[in-house]
Amino acid sequence: MKNLLTKDFKSLNVDESLFLYENLSTSELIFIANSIRQKIHKENYVGWIIDRNINITNVCVANCKFCNFHKKINSKNSYITKIEEYKKKILILFKNGGNQLLLQGGLHPKLKLDFYENLFRNLKNLYPKLKLHALGPPEIVHISKLENKSYKEVLQRLVKSGLDSLPGAGAEILNDLVRKNLSKYKCNSAEWLNVMSEAHKLNILTSATMMFGHIESKKERIEHLHLIRDLQEKKPKNSVGFISFTPWTFQDIGTVLKKNNVKYQLVSAEEYIRTVAISRIILHNIKNIQASWLTVGVETAQVCLHSGANDFGSIMIEENVVSSAGASNKLDKKGIEKAILEAGFIPKIRNQKYDFIKNKLFYKK
Repeated sequence: MKNLLTKDFKSLNVDESLFLYENLSTSELIFIANSIRQKIHKENYVGWIIDRNINITNVCVANCKFCNFHKKINSKNSYITKIEEYKKKILILFKNGGNQLLLQGGLHPKLKLDFYENLFRNLKNLYPKLKLHALGPPEIVHISKLENKSYKEVLQRLVKSGLDSLPGAGAEILNDLVRKNLSKYKCNSAEWLNVMSEAHKLNILTSATMMFGHIESKKERIEHLHLIRDLQEKKPKNSVGFISFTPWTFQDIGTVLKKNNVKYQLVSAEEYIRTVAISRIILHNIKNIQASWLTVGVETAQVCLHSGANDFGSIMIEENVVSSAGASNKLDKKGIEKAILEAGFIPKIRNQKYDFIKNKLFYKK
């Protein structure tokens, strides 16, 4: 075990990472990942955030086989969220002590750049302290194609209108064969990475994700992690780049993949823990790893805090996309702090920049 810690994990290639992933025991992976976590995060703190999701629209042409939420543009159940609905939901967010919106869009064929500019500008005019963690590479690619504009220009205009940070949405697995089978009309791997590259050049705060446990191989998971790591290496020195990485698991209830009897294997608790650990080992240049309690449950996420993760994410005041495929775990402010304390850590509210905010605990024994 001690010999493993002398390895320069920063120089791992894909084959070496895959060998560790497939051959080390779970306890060995946990030990190494936790040792790395303790070097990066010397205090016994675990971050979490109060924010809420709002879906800009449920119309989307990506046709993802894992998504039950999207609707066609002519569906009677399709919608575009109105400003009065935003106001009601933002007031609930503020009442709960949060100030960040995760705005998830769909690839709506008729919503162009000016729509998002006007939306962001209106929200910021109404609520100047509101933080917009909005859209993601698939939406940026989609808007860019609709407008025949570069990613850079689209991002610059969105930032000018009020965009604060760019989520790592739509990464799934960064392998084009997998993506073609999962989401035929969503951006490809290079497009996703190129949007993030432009965001890093503009010093826009970003995050990265991986949705796994569907039709991908273990090697493709490892390749995904290396693509994220390598892009982070290329960011300008004055840019944070990817501030965090979150692996989350495919939820299959009611999805096209399940209905079509596509061969896939859902991720066990142990496999998720192993994935968090190998993520911490590979992603030496990304400071924060988040455990997805929403998709794997609280107990598994608690173990992940000893396996490389240092963040517990959001209380998720509103979440519609993953929940529509079976994710049913719930936590409020007291619950998330209780979970962190039970795992042996000190909960700390943070903002999107992962700066801790001074606070008293909501949970009291």
